[in-house]
Amino acid sequence: MKKVIIVLYLFICLSEAFTQRNVILIIADDIGTDYFGFYEDHQDTVDVPNLRAMVNKGIRFQNAMSNPVCSSTRAGILTGRYSFRTGVGGIVGGAGGSGTLDTSEITIPRLLFTYNPFIAKANIGKWHLHQAMPVSNLVFPNVLGYNHFEGPFIGALQNYFNWTKYTNGIPGNVTNYATSENVNNAVSWIKSQKSNPFFLWLAFNAPHDPLHLPPTGLHNFNTLSGTQADINARPKEYYKAMIQALDHEIGRLFDSLKILNRFDSTDFIFIGDNGNTPRTSQITNRAHTKGTVYQYGVHVPFIISGPTVVNPGRASEALVNTADLFATITELFEYDNWQTQIPLNKPVDSKSILPIMKNQNSQIRPWSFCEIFSLTADSANGKAMRNLNYKLIKFDYGKEEFYHLASDPNEAVDLLTGRLNADEINNYNYLCNEMNALVGNASFCTISVGTKIVDNTFTNRLAYPNPFSSHIYISPRIGYEQIELKNSLGQIVFSGYQFEKHDFSNLAIGIYFLKILNNSNSVIKLIKR
Repeated sequence: MKKVIIVLYLFICLSEAFTQRNVILIIADDIGTDYFGFYEDHQDTVDVPNLRAMVNKGIRFQNAMSNPVCSSTRAGILTGRYSFRTGVGGIVGGAGGSGTLDTSEITIPRLLFTYNPFIAKANIGKWHLHQAMPVSNLVFPNVLGYNHFEGPFIGALQNYFNWTKYTNGIPGNVTNYATSENVNNAVSWIKSQKSNPFFLWLAFNAPHDPLHLPPTGLHNFNTLSGTQADINARPKEYYKAMIQALDHEIGRLFDSLKILNRFDSTDFIFIGDNGNTPRTSQITNRAHTKGTVYQYGVHVPFIISGPTVVNPGRASEALVNTADLFATITELFEYDNWQTQIPLNKPVDSKSILPIMKNQNSQIRPWSFCEIFSLTADSANGKAMRNLNYKLIKFDYGKEEFYHLASDPNEAVDLLTGRLNADEINNYNYLCNEMNALVGNASFCTISVGTKIVDNTFTNRLAYPNPFSSHIYISPRIGYEQIELKNSLGQIVFSGYQFEKHDFSNLAIGIYFLKILNNSNSVIKLIKR
């Protein structure tokens, strides 16, 4: 008995030695930045006073990047690892299919338990990292480190007013509005923790489809009827009503924490898991929305507020990735040497955002990366990397695209279809090299701009785009040079001096070889698509 008392005493002393702090991660489903008036690229606004309060009391990240779909973003946050490492590259259970999260992964709640077993850890709301069958899967949130899981297990709800909730593996039917139920569950769980520090992952389904009319009192869209015909006619209005209901319930969570005297000791993080769907998009090109590595599919709201933020009310241009939340949340609990728990065969890509939160640094990474891949081939599958100004996309079927985001945020002009200047060439080369180094298989830009020497005197001369469809450019051009282009049979298909003006649209698809006759014996391999 005496030994038990001593052990309990030691545990109590240990728990009091840790800073009593809390972290709540709030994830909204399928929401980009363009409906929020506090983002520079907004095209429409919705009244969200509680999120605005977070902005005013925190830090807003202007260049945050997620993955293009729900499951892969969640896996990246939970493990701090990119999708090509976890195998969760698409939508679990969705179109095309995706691998599921290996239960051997090191996760945020597992690390926190290692650091301080008194930190309570809950996942309330959407899971979407495994299939709901077999039933043994239903305890995977607990297996991966959470003390408590309560919410829908799969992706989309069929009905926000009638749905299945799983509580630590046990299913039950719920007829309460899902967004409100999530907050009810969150508040109840926080109350049960008394004075223990806690980490809460609060993942709403809203404003993900199905579009619907939220309960009266949660929004001010009073002219909506809620009929399917009206939803089809005005999808964006219903989408905004769902966002407003979400903001209202986030405000109720804040108020509850104030009553419980836990608000001032809690850091709040709000993100979207990917961009808007084609149905709710506000850009002309709907092929650039959710499910793609284009900006509209991966540029998401990202706000952090709370006691850790120094000089609140700031906006940051830093490149941050949703995967960076792994290191950030862990270090918010002052677990600074968590890297010692990471095995060599499970490298972590996450970078802590704390230096920016504490106003100690303005950047944490030189580039940000995202990707999507599925179990079945899809033309949208690919990877993308951006720095502050430029973005390179490499689709799995071979096509590359390159954009100047600073002047073309909607990615309307692919720079690889025209002549690149020196700055564009340098940034293209940089992103190519970084992508190759990250993925580790030298699969990027191996036959594209900047990877082949045109001549031995000017080693940075380039032929692009590659693959090409019509025109080919060489940069820089040196004097009056004769260019020769041959097909794979060695037949000359072009020989002359006006090379850039020639249209090769009618050439057959295949491999071609370019040579500058004046200066070099080197040959560049090009692909016609």
